[in-house]
Amino acid sequence: MSERAAILRGEYPHLATLPTRWSDNDIYGHVNNVVYYAFFDTAINQYLIAEGGLDIGGGDVIGVAVETHCQFMRSVAFPEEIEVGLRVGRLGRSSVRYELAIFKQGEDEASAAGHFVHVFVDRATRRSVPIPAGIRGALERLLPPAP
Repeated sequence: MSERAAILRGEYPHLATLPTRWSDNDIYGHVNNVVYYAFFDTAINQYLIAEGGLDIGGGDVIGVAVETHCQFMRSVAFPEEIEVGLRVGRLGRSSVRYELAIFKQGEDEASAAGHFVHVFVDRATRRSVPIPAGIRGALERLLPPAP
């Protein structure tokens, strides 16, 4: 089995700083695996609210998670603060694949990395809709530069 190349902080155009909490640790003394998905979800939604104008409480369009994945490289534990790197791997008409990584503060190599796919839907009907212009603009800023 070949070694995977390190996932580095500089590969992510947006970083969100989040605290770990005492309740995040499991009996083994590190942040439990399910909490990483909450970190991902929090970083994404903070960005969409602040940069894209997402109205989570009353907007007509919401993002629904349809796929998630996380690979763990090294543990994180309370009371560490982490940084969640965020970039867009694919941007479609009504969906987006976010690529994320968890970094301990001051470290360049990721402790975990994964992806999260949102499909944007009408809040009432739950049918897919085009990504709203403000959100699309914010997501385009997270795409890698064209070659």
